[in-house]
Amino acid sequence: MTNKYVAGTIAVIFASRRTGEDATGYEAAAESMGARAAAMPGYLGIHSARGADGFGLTVSYWADEASALAWRDDAEHARIRELGRMRWYESYELIVSSVTRSYDWER
Repeated sequence: MTNKYVAGTIAVIFASRRTGEDATGYEAAAESMGARAAAMPGYLGIHSARGADGFGLTVSYWADEASALAWRDDAEHARIRELGRMRWYESYELIVSSVTRSYDWER
């Protein structure tokens, strides 16, 4: 058992419902944004899942609030976010939280 995300880590939870439009454009943007986020100072990791009904959850982890805000304010991220609102998302909710504990287990 490890403690990858220590107390004070910021978890940005993005719950979304896709429109189903432009799947190719969405996949390209998601891949690009994933690589861009991973290159940002303070980036710690990501978990993401999407169901057949279009509902998805993505949680990105950041070392601190400043790192999470820098990602939010990144110009290319903002541009893609606007495309998402126009094209790829029917709705979304964003929750920013501070981690108090974390555990994992692997066989």
